[in-house]
Amino acid sequence: MKPNVKWWKNAAINRRSWRWEDANNQQHNGHWWQHAVIYQIYPRSFQDTTGNGIGDLDGIIARMDYIASLGIDAIWLCPIFESPMKDMGYDITNMRVIDPLFGNIKDFDRLLKIAHNFGIKVLLDGVWNHTSDQHPWFVESRKNSDNPKADWYVWADAKPDGSPPNNWLSAFMGKSAWEWDEQRQQHYFYNFLASQPELNWHNPEVVAAILECAEFWLDRGIDGFRLDAVNFYIHDKHLRDNPIRLKNGIFPDGVNRDNPMVEHMFQFNFCRPENLELLKPIRELCDRYGDAVTLGEVTLCEDSIYLSGEYIKGKDRLHLVYNSALMAEKPMSANLMRETLKRVQQHFSEGGQCWMVGNHDYGRLRSRWTGVDANGQPYPDKFYCAIAALLLSLPGALCLYQGDELGLSEGKIPEDIPEDKIQDPFGQALYPIVSGRDGSRTPMPWSGDLSNAGFTDSKEPWLPIPQKHLSQAVDRQNADPDSLLNTWRKLLHWRKQQPALIAGNFRLIDTPEPVLGFIREYADQRLLCLFNLSDEPVKYDLSVHSKYTPETSLGFDSKLRQNVLELPEYGVFFANLEL
Repeated sequence: MKPNVKWWKNAAINRRSWRWEDANNQQHNGHWWQHAVIYQIYPRSFQDTTGNGIGDLDGIIARMDYIASLGIDAIWLCPIFESPMKDMGYDITNMRVIDPLFGNIKDFDRLLKIAHNFGIKVLLDGVWNHTSDQHPWFVESRKNSDNPKADWYVWADAKPDGSPPNNWLSAFMGKSAWEWDEQRQQHYFYNFLASQPELNWHNPEVVAAILECAEFWLDRGIDGFRLDAVNFYIHDKHLRDNPIRLKNGIFPDGVNRDNPMVEHMFQFNFCRPENLELLKPIRELCDRYGDAVTLGEVTLCEDSIYLSGEYIKGKDRLHLVYNSALMAEKPMSANLMRETLKRVQQHFSEGGQCWMVGNHDYGRLRSRWTGVDANGQPYPDKFYCAIAALLLSLPGALCLYQGDELGLSEGKIPEDIPEDKIQDPFGQALYPIVSGRDGSRTPMPWSGDLSNAGFTDSKEPWLPIPQKHLSQAVDRQNADPDSLLNTWRKLLHWRKQQPALIAGNFRLIDTPEPVLGFIREYADQRLLCLFNLSDEPVKYDLSVHSKYTPETSLGFDSKLRQNVLELPEYGVFFANLEL
């Protein structure tokens, strides 16, 4: 469904910006990315303008008014590069060319300029760990063992019995991470799909080639990269076997325990300590472009908070990093969040944390942080409004995945997505043991009444749109001032006015379960933040604090009598404390 927006095709690049930032936002010390809210866009599911059932760059441009209305600081676009799409664009054949499925370089340049006119930064997905097996680099590499690119990928001989070089397992396929190549008569290594061979980052020529691709986009004016699978770049040169994981051992954050890959500890195929040295030339390149940012993905590791903290230490590694600490499929609680915050404070003492609670690789936030109340009812929108307030009060940056601002739940197989409509290769390989990632990738519901929810004019979108999402469509929530979408908007704009939330320090305070409490402080603002993450009212004694002024503009209910605060179920309370 092509949106009824006329200006976007020929928009004047110098049109007056619609900026939601206020002047106060410029006065705080630090860089924009230190406190940014980054809106993640999965282009093929955002907005289709060509009628082929797949979202495109013009669709993002057409919805730029919506994106700007949220009050976010930047957008991160999942891969839009030339690809055979065996892994929905994470298998790239040319890192400098836009795939025709999404548009062309002129479309991208227009998107970039219009986003900048709205005051929105643009990050591209740096998929630099691997390429498609159809990439010209790999086509040459597989010819023989003495061509100029022979060592650009990870090749190894079979064992004497013909079996793979070691016991490494693929993260996606649940089988050996080695694929025999008849042409070269060797195995090549892949961490994800066999069609995604791993680049050999031990080879300086590979590093130089990747940096040249990055420089190409930085020269076009982008504001940085999200670095896909950044902890996967380096493998053990000696190809040692991974140790078997003990049944009572530590499991990686956010990984389904039924996934065959967790049979082994992730010690030698990725998460290598020597990987940290490779961050330096990437950081050096981006720093040459002023405030260009590197946002690293550090996941599938036994302790993602600790390891991700290593990736931002000092001034010569990454600027920001996110991990999978909050990606688990279990209910949120004050205690869980409190313990996570303590560990983040320990390992991110200099900042650099980007909070991630949902993306295209994990189940929807609403379906992971879920449960039932005392009456057996699913958590209401009020709970997710409290979560929005909590996330936007934390120190550091935040990634918000498209649709999470609407409270979309996971598309389920087969109820919402028939088994024969599964698109994700991970799901195709392992369903029903693992459902895959299609459930969080269903198209955005723009209208509760239009065909295909206003996403496309096509008879059939690339993934089905769950019927249950229609009641949460953008137009329905726009019309409700108390909707989750409008709560996110209100909070995002309010946050920009709070120096303590933008640049302030952070201190946890003692609060009884189920209340989570902390204080943010910067210059002449000291902000008390309290959250009741339960379905029962709780009381909190405010007399332990100095004089306070409650924040009443956000619409959160609470009762205050003689310094005793009663927080309702899933209640939120902010107050400015006297210094």
